[in-house]
Amino acid sequence: MINIVLFGPPGSGKGTQAEYLIKKFDLIQISTGDLFRYNIKNGTELGKLAKSYMDQGHLVPDEVTINMLTEEVKKHTDAKGLIFDGFPRTAAQSLELENIVKDVLNEEIDLCLSLVVEDEILVQRILERGKTSGRTDDADESIIRNRIKQYYAKTAEVAELFKEQGKYVEVNGVGEINEISEKLFAEVEKVINKGK
Repeated sequence: MINIVLFGPPGSGKGTQAEYLIKKFDLIQISTGDLFRYNIKNGTELGKLAKSYMDQGHLVPDEVTINMLTEEVKKHTDAKGLIFDGFPRTAAQSLELENIVKDVLNEEIDLCLSLVVEDEILVQRILERGKTSGRTDDADESIIRNRIKQYYAKTAEVAELFKEQGKYVEVNGVGEINEISEKLFAEVEKVINKGK
């Protein structure tokens, strides 16, 4: 089993590349955004709890997110691998994720792949996407720049943790989609070939 954390600022192509990684290595994607939507829509206990915070305009506490994540990981103990998207965003969440993977799967996080794209390119990509996505936050440049800034502020400490463990790899997210995919595949194959 291989467990990957996928990083990338808004507009980096992370969603597209996640799909390629999933197909290539037969991975299961665990996206915290999807987990929230699923639990809220299906009225689970954790979904109701999360919604009660969101309805008041509060961030959902880590504990609730971690419980959702743990339940989801338990469903995939026989998977070939997992790709974590949207989590972790803080050093504390990184440690929690490592604990979940160790306790539930008796495995570890093998790799943190980070797509790197210059801010100006990100802004242009998102503005372009905003013309068709229908998302108002994709059409306002100041909101876009703030989202990018927030992303870097939050994820810097997570990147540091994975760097210390020798598991952090940056991949240039500019160029042909296939070329970027090949670079990501090569990094995953290195881990697999190390006799994981």
